[in-house]
Amino acid sequence: MRGVVLLALLALGVSGAALASGKPSARPAPATEQPKVSTSLRQRIAGCIACHGPYGQGGGSGGFAPRIGGKPAGYLYHQLQNFRDGRRVYPLMTWMVQYLPDPYMKEIAQYFSDQSPPPPAPQTPMVTAATLDMGRKLATMGDPARGLPACMACHGSSLMGVQPDVPGLIGLSNDYISAQLGAFKQGTRRTKAPDCMHEVTAKLDGAEIGAVAAWLSSQPVSAGAKPEPAGSVKFPLQCGSIDG
Repeated sequence: MRGVVLLALLALGVSGAALASGKPSARPAPATEQPKVSTSLRQRIAGCIACHGPYGQGGGSGGFAPRIGGKPAGYLYHQLQNFRDGRRVYPLMTWMVQYLPDPYMKEIAQYFSDQSPPPPAPQTPMVTAATLDMGRKLATMGDPARGLPACMACHGSSLMGVQPDVPGLIGLSNDYISAQLGAFKQGTRRTKAPDCMHEVTAKLDGAEIGAVAAWLSSQPVSAGAKPEPAGSVKFPLQCGSIDG
């Protein structure tokens, strides 16, 4: 069965096509150039680049294929596990990963984590200035009166994530961020318990989710920006998605 899945993935033409052996290159390249990876790794990432691009730059599927290049490897690995194990539900992703063992997924996660795709342009917010300011306050300060931590409290002061398990939030589309926050709130996207993202989003109403998504998606990604080092952030909540 795994062989059938692999052939199907290759037919999709996903992540890193014609390549030689060697360590994946992290430097951005022209669209006609493909990253250099071993034949074995080429097969493993083949099902990913149709939507996420050879460097994980994202942008496919109307912005719902997120930028995964440069995100912490632990986070990417956990998401593959979540799709496989039913904590996240998206039929194409589930179909692609349902038979993959953990070591196989770790190799895929590490490849995309090692990439450094050019940062996307920030989106123009389609909300009022007041709504955008509400999103900024929630993302940077939270709401202590409601026990609501800021996005920055977990995702880092630059909002580029924290090694090895916390993803960056900027460089993603408004629609994607809004959809994921809504999915956490409704419980259709879950993490290992304790599910801190559900705990946070349960305290947000629809207008607040829209405001946070609008503000985050309008923030520029600095060239060369990377997730903050492991141990550099003291998380305000216990999260099953954070190892250790």
